Amino acid sequence: MVQRKPIIWFLVISFAISWTLFLAPLAFKSNPAAYSQAALLFWALAMWGPGIAAIVATVWVAKEPFSELRLNKLGKARYYVIAWLLPPLMCFLAVGLTVLIGTGKLDLSFSTLKAMLEQTPSTRAIPIGLVVALQLLQGLLLGPIINIFATMGEELGWRGFLLPRLLPLGQWRAILLSGVIWGIWHAPAILQGYNYPQHPAWGVLLMTVSTVMLGTIFSWLYLATRSPWVAALAHGSLNAWGGLPILFLAAGFDMAYGGTIISMTGWIVMGVVIGILVLTKQLPVKLPEEPLAAATAVME
Repeated sequence: MVQRKPIIWFLVISFAISWTLFLAPLAFKSNPAAYSQAALLFWALAMWGPGIAAIVATVWVAKEPFSELRLNKLGKARYYVIAWLLPPLMCFLAVGLTVLIGTGKLDLSFSTLKAMLEQTPSTRAIPIGLVVALQLLQGLLLGPIINIFATMGEELGWRGFLLPRLLPLGQWRAILLSGVIWGIWHAPAILQGYNYPQHPAWGVLLMTVSTVMLGTIFSWLYLATRSPWVAALAHGSLNAWGGLPILFLAAGFDMAYGGTIISMTGWIVMGVVIGILVLTKQLPVKLPEEPLAAATAVME
């Protein structure tokens, strides 16, 4: 049976904290430079709204031990390899499909990046190939680890708290509902032009479809390990790679239709991944008889 009180408190707290922080940069809207800097800061802090809400709802509302959030659990190592490498693979497949379908054009001269570098005198002399290589290397090696400090805030909430609480509804319903809520949570940022600058209004719907699909993959990782760490790593890897493949596309493409993993083209890629998980009977995950909290605490 779903316990409604902890979930309601979780949603109220997470949305109150995060939406306040999502809207805070609007105070600097008259100054584009200040607005951009404020958005980077406040939106990064907003990612911890669900995490804080999960802690409060678990310890003070549900009166359960902090360990119920399973931060002391890891699970099998192979899922961490998947969490690290699957996001960049999906991102580049989305770019390849974008070029194949024609919703974007391949640009190996990196004209967009060149234009950005030329605005800064200190970077003009750096070979463009070296810049691209460093960006990709950083995204592969450092980005996922650095980003996990922020993405854990979201994953502790969405996968660590909300998903298990919704499981009495059935695994698929829990996955889909948590994905919808995750998408709606992004609404204030999307309406300000984040992710879909050409379509801020209906971008909320686009983002919600994307979070349902991404949430399905992240939920699979979480349920297979009983740990929020693997979902946070996958989320961190995705954030590290999400914008990098755009370097390979000519400027002017519509981000709603192609280029990124959260575009309509990206949905095809994620749909294939989810389809493979279903066909190979890895999703829905066969859960053990014992409670999730009883999962192993060591990396197998």
